[in-house]
Amino acid sequence: MTELRRDIRTPGAILMGLGSIVGTGIFVSIAIATQISGNGVVIAIIIAAALATFNGLSSAQLAAAHPVSGGTYEYGNRFLGSYFGFTAGWMFLIAKSASAATAVLGCASYLFYLFEIEVSNSTLVISGIVILFIMTLLVSGGISRSNAANKVIVTITLLGLAALVIAGFFVKGVPTDPIFNMFDGSDISSVLYASALMFVAYTGYGRIATLGEEVAEPRKTIPKSIILAMVVIVILYLTVTLTSLNIMGAEAFGNTVEGEAAPLMKVAQTLSLPYIGPVISFAAITAMLGVLLNLLLGLSRVMLSMGRRKDIPGILAHINPKSQSPVPAVLATGVVIGLLILSGDVVFTWSFSAFTVLIYYSITNLSALMMPDDLRLYPKWIPVMGLFGCLFLAFWIDIMIILLGIGMILIGLIWHRIAKSVVG
Repeated sequence: MTELRRDIRTPGAILMGLGSIVGTGIFVSIAIATQISGNGVVIAIIIAAALATFNGLSSAQLAAAHPVSGGTYEYGNRFLGSYFGFTAGWMFLIAKSASAATAVLGCASYLFYLFEIEVSNSTLVISGIVILFIMTLLVSGGISRSNAANKVIVTITLLGLAALVIAGFFVKGVPTDPIFNMFDGSDISSVLYASALMFVAYTGYGRIATLGEEVAEPRKTIPKSIILAMVVIVILYLTVTLTSLNIMGAEAFGNTVEGEAAPLMKVAQTLSLPYIGPVISFAAITAMLGVLLNLLLGLSRVMLSMGRRKDIPGILAHINPKSQSPVPAVLATGVVIGLLILSGDVVFTWSFSAFTVLIYYSITNLSALMMPDDLRLYPKWIPVMGLFGCLFLAFWIDIMIILLGIGMILIGLIWHRIAKSVVG
């Protein structure tokens, strides 16, 4: 069996997108971006949201026209050629594996905070490996089981975030200061760097496109789900960020990422209200699990697609006939994420993810730009803006991360050339 079953409808697709977005981005990366840009993180969130909107629309029309597993890997192969397609798939595997590793480390950190246990970095890493193992087994059971788990996870997470915002409003009032001060103390380079980091936090909507082969009525469902997920997440990111800055201030909030991955827990503790700390910790744990679940799904589907084209070993294209899951690809995804967890550094994994995912979405927009007009849903200026924005932000990231990312692209292209020669 080589095809997956179309079980995901509009509500499930929206929740898949939210499950991928409402997690590491809101519970970890906002603090990393604030550490870099201070109050300018509000501007960074808006810039990243604008770019994510262009990319989301490009992804939506590509997925509607070509609804198969693999996302931009497949679109690049179809509209640009195998080298662009392979680079997109390779960048996705690297970027989202790094994002997944960040989510696992964040989940483990919030878990220990919930039970007020201080641990070493090695214990955090080992705990992360255990969490990854459990979630990998869950995802290998098929999309129906994963979809059901995701609905529960997203619901708990949204309720927890709502509790934080409401509590912050009652204790500190309307967050006007962060809005009036968002231009204070931040230079343009730090805001653009923070925008690149925040952009990664939005890109979970791409999971809807990556799972295109499992979406019912894809031409109708995928664009609607991506757009609605983006609207919800922009409002949520701005609300939670303004609340957090109003409670702690930019400097204190940004510094919460030092040596840990539980920034919103510090925000909750500052409120000094009963039960709010455990509520936020529990919501964070479910959020990280949701991100990990959706990344395991997305990464394994890209591996499935690459295995079908023989860009990686063909065994990864096998689908279990009972569970309707690409089990070898899911297990391989778990191994890759596990290796990145060993770094134990959330700033490194998130920054590395930022550069590689911006390259990935550059190819998404270029693919959308090259689509035939009869398949196009939106005007050409949308992918043009998305392409320019991705390439522009990519080079505001730390230079060592950029060089590492370029090196990984070259290694991938060399591998692809060798694989083409062997298969051809």
